[in-house]
Formats: sequence, C-alpha cells, structure tokens
Amino acid sequence: MADGKTPFSRRTLLFAGGAVAAGLTTSGLSWALRAGAGEQDGPRPMAGEFDMRTGSQLLASSPLFNTSGPQSFAFDDTNGQVYTLQTVQGGIRLDGEEDPLDSGDRKSAGDMCVTRLSSSGKTLGHMYLRGFGHGISCGVEPTGQHTYIWVEGRADAKSGYGHTVVRVPFKDGSVLDSSDESVHHFDPVPGSTDVCPALDLPGERILVSHEEEGVHRFSVYGMADFLADRFDAAQTIKAGVQVKQEEWFQGCALYGDYVYVLTGGPYTDKNGDNPRKSGGNTYVSAIDVRTGKAQGRHHVTVAQDLVYREPEGIAVSLAGGRPALCIGFSVKTKDRRELALYRYTP
Repeated sequence: MADGKTPFSRRTLLFAGGAVAAGLTTSGLSWALRAGAGEQDGPRPMAGEFDMRTGSQLLASSPLFNTSGPQSFAFDDTNGQVYTLQTVQGGIRLDGEEDPLDSGDRKSAGDMCVTRLSSSGKTLGHMYLRGFGHGISCGVEPTGQHTYIWVEGRADAKSGYGHTVVRVPFKDGSVLDSSDESVHHFDPVPGSTDVCPALDLPGERILVSHEEEGVHRFSVYGMADFLADRFDAAQTIKAGVQVKQEEWFQGCALYGDYVYVLTGGPYTDKNGDNPRKSGGNTYVSAIDVRTGKAQGRHHVTVAQDLVYREPEGIAVSLAGGRPALCIGFSVKTKDRRELALYRYTP
C-alpha cells in the first residue's frame, strides 16, 4: 500500500499492462473469469510473454482475514488456492502482547497477516508473521502435506521492510516471530534493504528484489543453491534508466526469461495527480533477465470502475497448464480493504 512517504526505494519502478480472457481449472476448481475493460484493438502489445490488450477478472473483490489492505499474493496452483499478505490491522492484540497496537506501529514493526483463500475468495485460514516486513512480493511452495510461504524477514525498525528472505510453513491460526529460532534467514546480499522474494517454481528459481547502495536490483538464484545458502546469482539486473522516482513499486514476478514489475498508486480526487479520468497510473513491465533490457511496458486499463483502485502485487498462475500474469488491486469497502485479481494470457 502506498504510504505517501516512500518513493523508489520501497515503492518505485515503472511499467504497465492489460490482458486476455480464458478459462482456468485446477484441482477440480474453476476460476470465474469476467470480461474487463481493455485497450483498443491493434498490434499485439506484449509484456514479455503476455498479451496486454484485454483484461479478465480472475477473482472478484474478496475480504482478507484482517481489514487492512493487501500487499501481495501468490498462487498454490496444486491446490487451487491463493495466499495473500497484508500488514496487521490496528487495534488487535496477538499472543504475547500486553496491549493492542495501532496500524502505524504494526507497519513499522513489519507485522503481517497471511490469508489463505479458495479460488472463489473464501477464507480458508490465516497466520501472523511478526517482525518480518511489508510484503511487497511473496512466494508459495506446496510440498507434500505442507505449504511454505516465502517472504522477507528481519524487518527494519524504522521502515518496516525486510533485510532477509525466509521460508516458513503455513500453520493456520499461529503467530510466528521473525526472531524465532525455527526461522532460517537467507541473506543473499548482505547489507541490502527493502528485500522481497518471488518464486518461479517451474524453473526452480527465486527472484529477490532488493536495494543496495541506493540502487534497486533484481537477482535470480537457483532454488537448490539458495536453500543451501549458496548465493551466486545467475542474473542480477539494475533498474537503471527504466526507473522513475515518482512511481511506486508494487511487486515483481519471475517467469521464463522475464521479470515482471508492477507500479502505480491509488486514484486521487479530480484535482490530484492520478484522477479516475486519467485511467489510473498502473503499469506492468517486463525485463529480459538475460540482457537487462525492457521487453514491453503497458498501461493497465482494466477495472477502471473500481471505487478505489490501488495495484497491490503481481504473480504468475499456471492453473490449467496455461500461464497467466495476474495483477492484484486493493479495493475499499465501507469498513475494510479487499483484494481483486485480474489476469493476462500469452
């Protein structure tokens, strides 16, 4: 969620997208797709492998376990589920706490709530991660009877954003501290800040977004080496001239030869710099991990009618055997924020 205070280092990059409609079925569950507003007909505008002309709704606006806004999401395609991250809402007291904390304290402490959703948006479980980070991107790894969540760890005391990468089992109803001895912290780039991971399970790779000496980078690692604390990156990409300081970085994903990057902020009023009539400032871009060059940047025009439309997270789903690049939006209701998902196909 854009906080109005932090430019590039925590929420700034540049790029854009749209999409194509199609059916998805996994583990006997069907994702309901509804046509969305798209771009005008013309040559196929591509971001990496995905056609960005039209958009399809994958998940209607759905509540999470906490009332705070979503930050990111990732798919468990094996079981037809979605896992989401959000900062812990204000006014609740978790195990071991003497008093409830407000939302500002939760954000700066790096306290997150994980919600497990069905393909239709039904809440199936939750857990709390205390002191981990902000959750701009994440990964989900289903392994046998367990599901592991990949997130940042060791939140910075001032910013609330993580310094490390962690892999923790999802345990419904539990509260886990980043400092717990059971949590293994991977530190691929010591001294880096604003760290957040994403997974490419088909390629057995991990993407780590991080800032090092004021420069935003994306590094790609083999999963087996990463789990063994061997951090020789296969590729490292600098954002370079593709970055605009005024744009908010809202997540990243890795699939095939491309890193996909989401940026943008919520609508402002008609006198602000991002009014509804502008179509929003959400962009998706692809960067070739082999060359570091941009491979498509597109304005996301889907779901313009949302009352509140803040981009929050990007991930690739492989349900049904066909890849889909998916974008999340935070949606305001009367008493909470909800998550809506839209998808784009090759």
